[in-house]
Amino acid sequence: MDSTRQKKISRLLQKEISELFQKEMRELAMGVMVTVTVVRISPDLGQAKVYLSIFPANNIDEVFNHIVENGHLVRFALGKRVGKQMRIIPELKFFKDDSLDYLDNIDRLLKQ
Repeated sequence: MDSTRQKKISRLLQKEISELFQKEMRELAMGVMVTVTVVRISPDLGQAKVYLSIFPANNIDEVFNHIVENGHLVRFALGKRVGKQMRIIPELKFFKDDSLDYLDNIDRLLKQ
């Protein structure tokens, strides 16, 4: 169960990281649309799991690996944006969110 503080920080991080990918870090996303679907933060606010949805799906692994390799740049830019609101900027761990693929698969199976 997440505390109220964890929920607030998660929403703040999700909003700010999404804006980073849309505005400042387009080259990091390699020209594809990257959406931050969920951010889950640890109880000590030291680590954040960031779930990314990448569209179009033709080179997901390449884009995802590029983002993971340059995660320190995302954390640095995030620190500039939320440094006044948070004392410690959490370590970011990125994960692929495949919920859309799962929904497409269920939809395809139901149509058969």
